[in-house]
Amino acid sequence: MSQYDIVIIGSGLGGLESAYILCKEGFKVLVLEKNRQLGGSLQIFVRDKAIFDTGIHYIGGLDEGQNLNQSFKYFDIMDKLHLHKMDMDGFDHISFDGDPIEYKHAQGYDNFVEQLSQQFPKEREVLKNYIKQIQEVCDYFPLYQLKSDDAPILGTKYLDVNARDFIANITTNTKLQNVLAGSNPLYAGDGSKTPLYVHALVVNTYIESSYKCVDGGAQIERLLTKNIKAMGGEIRNYAEVTKIVEKDGIITHVELKDGERIEGKNFISNIHPASTMNILESTKIKKAYSNRLQGLENSTSAFIVDIVLKPNTFEYRNNNYYHFKRNDVWSSMNFTGNSWPDIYCMFVPKSSRSDKYADSMTVLSYMKYDELKEWENTFATIPKQRDSRGQKYEEFKIKRAERLIDEVQKKIPNIRNVIKSYTVSTPLTYRDYIGARDGGLYGIAKDYRDPLRTFISPTTKIPNLFFTGQNLNMHGVLGVTVGAIRTCGVFVGQNYLIEKINKA
Repeated sequence: MSQYDIVIIGSGLGGLESAYILCKEGFKVLVLEKNRQLGGSLQIFVRDKAIFDTGIHYIGGLDEGQNLNQSFKYFDIMDKLHLHKMDMDGFDHISFDGDPIEYKHAQGYDNFVEQLSQQFPKEREVLKNYIKQIQEVCDYFPLYQLKSDDAPILGTKYLDVNARDFIANITTNTKLQNVLAGSNPLYAGDGSKTPLYVHALVVNTYIESSYKCVDGGAQIERLLTKNIKAMGGEIRNYAEVTKIVEKDGIITHVELKDGERIEGKNFISNIHPASTMNILESTKIKKAYSNRLQGLENSTSAFIVDIVLKPNTFEYRNNNYYHFKRNDVWSSMNFTGNSWPDIYCMFVPKSSRSDKYADSMTVLSYMKYDELKEWENTFATIPKQRDSRGQKYEEFKIKRAERLIDEVQKKIPNIRNVIKSYTVSTPLTYRDYIGARDGGLYGIAKDYRDPLRTFISPTTKIPNLFFTGQNLNMHGVLGVTVGAIRTCGVFVGQNYLIEKINKA
């Protein structure tokens, strides 16, 4: 048996950042990962020599003086990352069927107003008001600004404001409403429930600055892993935790799939809280608490076509595309069956091999987990468990992939001529490889109608069991980083930790 100060379950970004912070503070830390690859949504994969990200398609807030830049300095990775800045005048392009205009989200708030004012000349003052209010919302979340926060999150303003209604009250121009919310696949925006703060915190970080990771986001995992090990931390893959065991009110050890027991003083779960409850053996946790976590709705999942492009046939595009078939960006996740897809997002990775041409592209559309129900009892995670989902599943993937490519072809008429091959991922892929329950893209779905229910505390009823990761406050690189700060603040003091980060 091994004895550790901290045992972390899951090597996603939140787990690795928590490991780094606690190693730096002198704790003996072990990270356990069930899969071969570390990093959760930081993982990449290669097809026909082209690199694909599983989750990190672009990152915001990385300019000097911005929040994620400062955090990455603390983690000692900022100056080692290979980054490429996206188009200043339009890092995101929003488009709609029947409308030839591509509406641009620009970097920098003044530039954001300027670019959209060219397309909505009568709405300049509206746009100024919009960015003013977005920044005001962000100011109510000091942790995201790396400022000391003594106030409880539950008392924060704007938790119970609906994002769609807020934007509708900003302008009566329905096209502008949809353009302002046009990147909402970044947070699985649902008009009936998504809170304003989710929209504001996400768009703010990309408007501040937007970057692509050259050759993929796995470099973040590699750098963090190297730094953790250099400080004496341990990281193990192929180490699936199947039991978290409590005795006399505290967690004494975890048990791995092969029967190995690992002891520790404290345990941090970077996997979904509901999944944590599933493997927790404890009489300390009340059924009501467990049922609450089990009953929380997850954000929607996705169907993804990762396309390898023929060499030197498709010029690199320094922006992302969000295309909608209708002039309503808030309900696209509800389309299934023959009416699918209602939306697609297109991301073109930046390769170090060429500045002119792209190696690949990723096309993503929402997909509900229920569409894959007949195959949900098949699994493909690590070599020890790789079930065949059968021919019918393969036919489903091809049929939907071709339908999605048909939609892209309307925008890029020669797309089929430049495709060398493609690979398909479904909600089951997300469930198995990323460890996202129901294949949910962004963890627990936030709901402005009951905001307190979807905030998860880093502490639990068991004094040495903690949570971190995208299910605490927010998803995304910045949201998960803030979550790691919250979790580790329990051990070392949150304001102390923020001060250290700001001095990095």
